[in-house]
Amino acid sequence: MNPKIHIIVLNWNGSKYLRKCIESLKNINYSNYIITVIDNNSNDNSINSINDLEVNLVSHNHNYKYAKGYNRAIFNIKNDNSEFYLLLNNDTICDKEILTAFIEAIKKYGHNSIMGAKILYTSNKDRIWYAGGKFGFSNFFVSHRGIRKIDSEKYSHDLETDYITGCCMLLSKEIFFSLKGFNESFDMYGEDVDFSIRAQKLGLKCYYISKAKLWHNVSSSYGGQYSVCKNIKKFSSLFKLLLKHPKRLIFRKSR
Repeated sequence: MNPKIHIIVLNWNGSKYLRKCIESLKNINYSNYIITVIDNNSNDNSINSINDLEVNLVSHNHNYKYAKGYNRAIFNIKNDNSEFYLLLNNDTICDKEILTAFIEAIKKYGHNSIMGAKILYTSNKDRIWYAGGKFGFSNFFVSHRGIRKIDSEKYSHDLETDYITGCCMLLSKEIFFSLKGFNESFDMYGEDVDFSIRAQKLGLKCYYISKAKLWHNVSSSYGGQYSVCKNIKKFSSLFKLLLKHPKRLIFRKSR
């Protein structure tokens, strides 16, 4: 029996994308998974649009954003016997072999790791958004490997990476609970980087898995990748990350 994976999708006003995301998850070629949508008090039609798709639903009475939205739901899900979580943005489309690729990676690299996928743009399906993450002054402290590059052989190999983006993060339930979830002091952005660094400080590793693929409508909740609101939040989170983890982000040193 394949390990049970709980796919958890965080949603806020995702009427334009959520149904297509869930439909892609329903088509995954894997025998042992469940799907839960966490809704952050949406005021659009996104949840009604998936009523016929038979997924579990956790409804918040407030928009708790990323860190708190996931934490409040996951810590309160009852009778969850899954071994792994796949945390996923609502504006993604997953390849049908994504879970098989992750399970193969778990067998190769072990349970004590956090894994991320090759993420491409939905608007340009062969152009990369994320193929691993890089720290360091020369990388503007936090940056995506391969961003806006055409997919190629260079990005078709697994590697250990500095962080996993929260757009698509596979990890064991044990890791999530041992780290007590995401740091809720991050308003939006940065909580995935902080989570990865805290995991690495415990001796865990982060891996980019090249055969696990999905496509992403970048920053749809905040008006696109050039949104002023998005960029203000990103700079605020980067400042907070630099205060918390200066050696790691500037010099790539763990201590």
